[in-house]
Amino acid sequence: MKPSDAVNQKQARLAAIVILVAMVVWMALQWVGGEIGLEARYVFLFDLFALAAFAWSLVVLLRVWRGRQ
Repeated sequence: MKPSDAVNQKQARLAAIVILVAMVVWMALQWVGGEIGLEARYVFLFDLFALAAFAWSLVVLLRVWRGRQ
């Protein structure tokens, strides 16, 4: 295995963990927000944080994909 393969593997694993954690936290915050009657602007803020995590993961995974080609 080349050193770049190990780096790509670590980056892909990190992106997968970020996606998983972002999804679980986002779902939990949506549920808690609904239970306590949180204002919509805070719920949209949670949505934006989740979208930022997903966008970051997408960029990382695209870089890994391009690095393997």
